[in-house]
Amino acid sequence: MQHRPLIGVIACERVVEGEPAQAVKHRYLEAVERHAHALPVVIPTNQPEEHAADIVARLDAILLTGSGSNIEPKRYGSRTPPQPPTDRGRDGFSAALIRAAIVAGKPVFGICRGLQEINVALGGTLHDLRDEPNRAPHHAPPEAALDDTFAFSHPAKVVSGSILQRFAMSDALTVNSVHYQAIDRLGEGLVVNATGPDGVVEAISALNTAAPVFAVQWHPEWQPEGRKHDLAFWNYLGEAARARYLPASAPEAHA
Repeated sequence: MQHRPLIGVIACERVVEGEPAQAVKHRYLEAVERHAHALPVVIPTNQPEEHAADIVARLDAILLTGSGSNIEPKRYGSRTPPQPPTDRGRDGFSAALIRAAIVAGKPVFGICRGLQEINVALGGTLHDLRDEPNRAPHHAPPEAALDDTFAFSHPAKVVSGSILQRFAMSDALTVNSVHYQAIDRLGEGLVVNATGPDGVVEAISALNTAAPVFAVQWHPEWQPEGRKHDLAFWNYLGEAARARYLPASAPEAHA
């Protein structure tokens, strides 16, 4: 029987029946099980940051999901007021998880907000596309139905020789687009794997980490059947989680 690794899927804080709760949309958990051939376990974010290393030690990989919330600009040194909704608990704990996973030599994968979290955790910055009225939108109108929201898409150019090109086996992709924030300054040790037609970073990976650190700005968990590059994302995650890596060396740990 094929080994089924344990992949930690980060949660978001939501209000359920008037109380704070931790939530993960089923499509992320189902994609981990069906397409990465792994076992998902939810990581709550209402934890002290010092718990991150102990949580990471018990997992084979970390998945940082997309979310309707935006990362607060103060997290990357900006004085720009935050645009709601925000999730302060996830902002802080995701950064602790990313750093702990890099030190422990555990793979880190990100989707949409997850890409932005990786960039910020490694010293990068973001900008809000809504503040640039002349830029083409990267999100369907707020009133759009769910299917129409994820049907909103654009082409992406894949960087030659990148990790994305190697596992997706393509130089150009069509990807869905459901985000407002985007990478401004790239985090230390990260490289671009794909860009949109207006230069927005659509995929990143890390150099010189013991285990893979990879993220996409789009949503490969949304009905991936029939899209080879989205299925390849999950296959890559599963293969990375099944591998074994040595803990990061000192320079990697402080990347």
